[in-house]
Amino acid sequence: MFYIPTFFVFLHKAKFLLKTPNKKSALSEIHGVEQPETLSSVVASQIQQFRRKQPSAEELIAGILKGDKTALSRAITLVESTNPEHLAKANEVIKGCLPHANNSVRIGITGVPGVGKSTFIEAFGKYLTSIGKKVAVLAVDPSSSISHGSILGDKTRMEELVKDENAYIRPSASGDTLGGVARKTRETIILCEACGFDTIIIETVGVGQSETAVHSMVDFFLLLKISGAGDELQGIKRGIMEMADTIVINKADGDNIAKAKLAKTEFNRALHLFPAKSSGWIPKVTTCSAYEQTGIDAIWDIISEYFELVKSNHYFEEKRQNQNQFWMMETINEQLKSHFYNHPNIMQLLEENKKAVQNNEISPFAAAMSLLEQYFNKE
Repeated sequence: MFYIPTFFVFLHKAKFLLKTPNKKSALSEIHGVEQPETLSSVVASQIQQFRRKQPSAEELIAGILKGDKTALSRAITLVESTNPEHLAKANEVIKGCLPHANNSVRIGITGVPGVGKSTFIEAFGKYLTSIGKKVAVLAVDPSSSISHGSILGDKTRMEELVKDENAYIRPSASGDTLGGVARKTRETIILCEACGFDTIIIETVGVGQSETAVHSMVDFFLLLKISGAGDELQGIKRGIMEMADTIVINKADGDNIAKAKLAKTEFNRALHLFPAKSSGWIPKVTTCSAYEQTGIDAIWDIISEYFELVKSNHYFEEKRQNQNQFWMMETINEQLKSHFYNHPNIMQLLEENKKAVQNNEISPFAAAMSLLEQYFNKE
């Protein structure tokens, strides 16, 4: 009997579906399926009109303050929008939510790809909700430099946490910003806090340079590691070690338990060679298995101990104040850059200078200085 592997049958069906055009609304009748008696064209039209309706800033604020996740999602989409028309509305929503923010703890989690960040965050988030916490996860997914698209698969990976009523997961594309975190992520934190989430977790893309931006907007910085990544000298070479408040060796299960314990010892040696933190906190190293959900409670105990210290010595408030100043300056830089590139005269001159630079008629530096001089003169 001739046998066709299931995989090839799947590919054949997938190709058929891709070739079949489907431009109809999701509410329209599918060819070959009988229309049920309960389907009303009037109701379908009402649903479509509701989806097209854009809530006002006041409605979004009211929904967020009531803990409505739908209103929160729509507000975050508004904040992330690059449409200039949405900027004023987004700022109004932020202004309305700001008095109700700053009542959470913010935890940044980073690690190299493959360390198990999503699995760890799901296990960690489930533990937090089990002890009465409301958790918001802001997962930053890397954007392609070619197609500029993102998979946004972090929410799919956290299939248990996403069903938790006390949890909210928001995947966002990194875009062209450093590590995918900038003013938009900062403002998203404010919205989540106003919505009642008392624990905000920010997951970086884990590519090496995003940690600096994340560190500037969180209270506690957690570095995920795996065994076999190098000895203490390798740890010293990584600048990220200086920012970490604790290091967690993940995947400490099965045959990796002994290796994880060895890695813990090596990283402890490395941490002793770093200067003392201004917070007075001594970073700790621990192990866990996100897959088997072991060691998660010990991590929260370490984080709780940290917050008890920094709140008692007032470092917590001092750090928040410094972060606010930092992001004020970053916002100014971002707005100046945006205004420059969207200036009508500069947009035309920029294209002319691009061609001149490509044809070696002018140096890139001279072209840049010429554009800046004309921009400031026209202002």
